[in-house]
Amino acid sequence: MNDTETLLWFEDLSISDISSVGGKNASLGELINNLQPLGVQVPPGFALTVSTFNTYLEENSLSESIFAELDKVDLDDLSSLQKISGDIRDKVANGSFSVSVENEIVNAYEQLLERCGDITVAVRSSATAEDLPNASFAGQQDTLLNVSGKNDLLKSIKSIYASLFTARAISYRNHQGFTHREVGLSVGVQMMVRSDLSSSGVMFSIDTESGSDKVVFISASYGLGELIVQGEVNPDEYYVDKRAIGTGHKSVVTKRLGSKLEKMIYNSAPKNIKDLVLKIPVEEKLQNSFVLNEEELEYLAKHAMAIEKHYKRPMDIEWAKDGNSETIYIVQARPETVASQDKSFTLEKYILKEKGTLIVRGRSVGQKIGQGRALVVKNIDDIGEVNKEDVLVTDMTDPDWEPVMKKVSAIVTNRGGRTCHAAIIARELGIPAIVGCEDATTRISNKQLITASCAEGDTGNVYDGALNFDVLKHEIDKMPKIDFKIMMNVGDPSQALALSKIPNEGVGLARMEFVINHMIGIHPQACLDYPRLPKDIKDKIEMKTRGYGSPRDFYVKKIAEGMSLLAVAFWPKPVIVRLSDFKSNEYANLLGGDLYEPTEENPMIGFRGASRYVDDKFKKCFELECEAIKIAREQHGLINIQVMLPFVRTLIEARSTISVMEEFGIKRGEHELKLIMMCEIPSNAILAKEFLEYFDGFSIGSNDLTQLTLGIDRDSGIVANSFNEQDPAVLELMRLAITECKAQNKYIGICGQGPSDYPEFAKWLIEQGIYSVSLTPDSVLNTWFYLSGQKKE
Repeated sequence: MNDTETLLWFEDLSISDISSVGGKNASLGELINNLQPLGVQVPPGFALTVSTFNTYLEENSLSESIFAELDKVDLDDLSSLQKISGDIRDKVANGSFSVSVENEIVNAYEQLLERCGDITVAVRSSATAEDLPNASFAGQQDTLLNVSGKNDLLKSIKSIYASLFTARAISYRNHQGFTHREVGLSVGVQMMVRSDLSSSGVMFSIDTESGSDKVVFISASYGLGELIVQGEVNPDEYYVDKRAIGTGHKSVVTKRLGSKLEKMIYNSAPKNIKDLVLKIPVEEKLQNSFVLNEEELEYLAKHAMAIEKHYKRPMDIEWAKDGNSETIYIVQARPETVASQDKSFTLEKYILKEKGTLIVRGRSVGQKIGQGRALVVKNIDDIGEVNKEDVLVTDMTDPDWEPVMKKVSAIVTNRGGRTCHAAIIARELGIPAIVGCEDATTRISNKQLITASCAEGDTGNVYDGALNFDVLKHEIDKMPKIDFKIMMNVGDPSQALALSKIPNEGVGLARMEFVINHMIGIHPQACLDYPRLPKDIKDKIEMKTRGYGSPRDFYVKKIAEGMSLLAVAFWPKPVIVRLSDFKSNEYANLLGGDLYEPTEENPMIGFRGASRYVDDKFKKCFELECEAIKIAREQHGLINIQVMLPFVRTLIEARSTISVMEEFGIKRGEHELKLIMMCEIPSNAILAKEFLEYFDGFSIGSNDLTQLTLGIDRDSGIVANSFNEQDPAVLELMRLAITECKAQNKYIGICGQGPSDYPEFAKWLIEQGIYSVSLTPDSVLNTWFYLSGQKKE
């Protein structure tokens, strides 16, 4: 290539031309030449070279004066920076092209019109330092859309040139370690895709939060794509399973409906080049509908994978759908610059560096430390604004509190043992909790600065003030080897992709009721009875189920989505999904639940588990769960999902439940399905041989097994000190279960809390011959090192 050329067509470019046309334009050329033959559609266009930009500055006598100003600018003096930036941009925007350069630009523009017809163009920056693997430079220079006519085109190019010198661009280059002279600017002129009449969005060939390479993450909204790129609209979001692409299985794993309140369209009467587009409201019907269908999502994901394969790295890709032709175009592709740069994954150990004034103590949950202003509330209705720096202090929690619990740095409760709701949810969320404090809400003042430490053993301590602490991290690739299977308990599917990076042999417990509570929030019978419900409940259900065919459809598909995301994250390792194990009081807390649920004195040993599934009052609801499992396993091909039944009291219940499941299409052995039973009632261990006739193995639920063996309410703080999974009576029942499973060569694991809290308990289980121990994610590090016989660094 001749570096002095004024412009080059995209098809004459490749990624090796970054120094001449910048990262964005070079990548467009690479796409056209290498991926268009594979079906990836890229709008045509041309690029003004960096040489043209440099010549423009020189011919307008701007080069030396600009860089002299930039060399002496004080980046900490914002007013001075803004003034210098404004002066430079005015000079650049008001310069002139030479006659020969102007003619070349106009001729190329007219050729583009001949090729594409009556179009407008997008005029975009393409800097030599942008779209690199370690620096995106995203949004640092301007983009102008819906440009038409040679005069506006020339003005737009000058405006893009000037945008190289905005205050934010100057600061960003300095922060990234680039000198101003080494960043050259090219401009791309590209056919506009009429996404103003349809939709557009961004996709990543990996998950941006966890860095997982198992999914493609896609966002979509209506109109031109600038609003998504700028973060001005809340788009729909989708995960697509890479493994399923091209297999005939469903590949769209999850979808989340965005508000999509506005869209950007062409302005039919612009006043200047800054007024070529405008924002308008999106009609309510479209807001309540998903932008893309499954066929379009798979099409996009397939192209994302092809682009990633060609570039040999994770990619950040912009797409647009033409409202006239219905063609989906790729308009940009650049290396993903955040998650893909995280080359390691670490486990953490928290250490308190100082002692403060003790306010209150309770049972510690997890091993982390959280601190912030205390948010002391009596009930969930009293909660106002919640910040990540807050520590939630309350009497106790139930599933209604989970959205709040996700937002705080720690949780402190008056009541509860270490297997109560607050404890379980805190572990799933990876935040520290101190439960059973008795008088935390009276001894801690609202807005008091406190530290909640779970890093000091079984006892959790709440201290006055923000105490200093350290976090020691251990890299996974340096973990010692162990000859044993450690699985994980994972509740929230949204954390699955990140948690799957912790060393594991799969998921030993995935709680379906957590999916129902987190992602649905509606009682299943209310979904079935929707037309006959009171108007106020119907209105709330309608709001929750937007984008789905019916409340029933919503309920089934949301369970399937949650289970599928878990299975994809850990594929091909087993994911043991426990069917819903809500108690009647917990079901009553779901929307519409109080219309259907009985009031029980002790719901912990009441209408729950298998007895609920086969009861005529709940059987149709149970069918929805079975349907969701079938979708995940058969339509998505996620046969690593195994199904686990909770709280099976008798052999009659076991037979009846299996019969009902077969009636609903879930049959042991079909599509490699394994059926596991929770061994959590003394009868399960005593009659282990008989129960195993119907199941492929047991998973010991030490929480319920302990409370039912010792006669302890595990949610009671009063008798919490008597709760002991290592009591001889409990250990004997576990030994019976392990022995019988080994004798029959069937799976035997444990998913209760005990091994997570007491590594020596895990060691005892291993000595008895248990197949696997399933731990909460924050307990993997301690237990791993304990079992390896090594000390933590």
